[in-house]
Amino acid sequence: MRRVLALAMMLALGACGRIIPQGSTPPPVVTAPSAPVAANAMLAGIAIGPSPGALDVSDADAQGALASFIESCPRVTTREDASGLTRPDDWKGPCARAATTPPSQARAFFVKEFNIVKVGDGKAFATGYFEPEIAGSRTRRPGYEVPVYALPTDLVRGWPDDVPAAERTGRPPLGRYDAQGRFVRYFDRAEIEDGALMGRVPIIAWAADPVEFFFLQIQGSGRLLTPEGEVIRIGYAGQNGREYVGIGGVMRERGLLGEGPGKYSGSMQGIMAYIRENPREGRDLMRLNKSWIFFKELQGDGPLGALGVPVRRGSSLAADPAFVPLGAPVWLDLDRAEADGLWIAQDTGGAIKGPNRFDTFWGAGADARVIAGGMSGRGTAYVLIPKAAVTRYLENLR
Repeated sequence: MRRVLALAMMLALGACGRIIPQGSTPPPVVTAPSAPVAANAMLAGIAIGPSPGALDVSDADAQGALASFIESCPRVTTREDASGLTRPDDWKGPCARAATTPPSQARAFFVKEFNIVKVGDGKAFATGYFEPEIAGSRTRRPGYEVPVYALPTDLVRGWPDDVPAAERTGRPPLGRYDAQGRFVRYFDRAEIEDGALMGRVPIIAWAADPVEFFFLQIQGSGRLLTPEGEVIRIGYAGQNGREYVGIGGVMRERGLLGEGPGKYSGSMQGIMAYIRENPREGRDLMRLNKSWIFFKELQGDGPLGALGVPVRRGSSLAADPAFVPLGAPVWLDLDRAEADGLWIAQDTGGAIKGPNRFDTFWGAGADARVIAGGMSGRGTAYVLIPKAAVTRYLENLR
């Protein structure tokens, strides 16, 4: 979930922390070229950090992290770790003991069971994401005209005819077969908004505000609040395979963001203000982001992250699994105090890439929207991994 920089910075630079189910493919992200990074944590280089006991972890913070860690245990003990830091067996002991640890002993649990490593230089950059709440309806009615599409049955993977056989390596792109049987790219945002899927794809519900729905799609999940008081929770089911463009970055290039007369703030709220005050230009701006998210109705008590378990406010974050084992505790010490503390890596994001890049989850509601919409923190990150993994690493150095 899945899963979008302050949401402000995220949009400005093309970042995207969203809730995405395990096994799903995040949408392509268009970003500025950046320096190459190592393929995983081991290649990026790791250093042994301080003792977990040296971290200023509050009891409440440790208790929230323990609860999320326990929820992650069925996955971390069975899945392969792409970072190279751990093996499934490394987690079995800590997970077994976590299940019997009372909340009052949460901080002592993390001190006893884990060692700290710093991946690369340990310089962290963290943004925020949340679960939006917007007006919606199960039926189409005046004021509720924006379709919330389920996953199309004709959205498949294949190779376009103009791609030579010798170049057909890796996973085929997403697209569809047209009436002539040719594989073509799937409909983009503009085509879908203009009705390309109407009558062809199931509709879960109808949203009231196209701008709010655009930002809900960026987050990858959310809640639709109906006039009857029903709450319809929707989560990421798939994506059209088209390019994700961070519209905040485009606005910055056009000189629309910043300080001074005629400028808008780079926060999510500032970007939305521009779109609402300039509806025609705003619609064209949103259509530059060709990516479209399809949804499914969710049941249960929380949106699911990439690990396949619920993400929790203030305890769950998205990370790059090539550098942080999903399910691992992460300590952040940032210049944004509200994001300081112990988190559990339970999600991924299309632009949450590289060592020490994180997206913190803030739940739902008005305050979550404000915190996530303005989150852009820098500082230090430590990854906590089972002591068995650190022991094996040190032995291999000898």
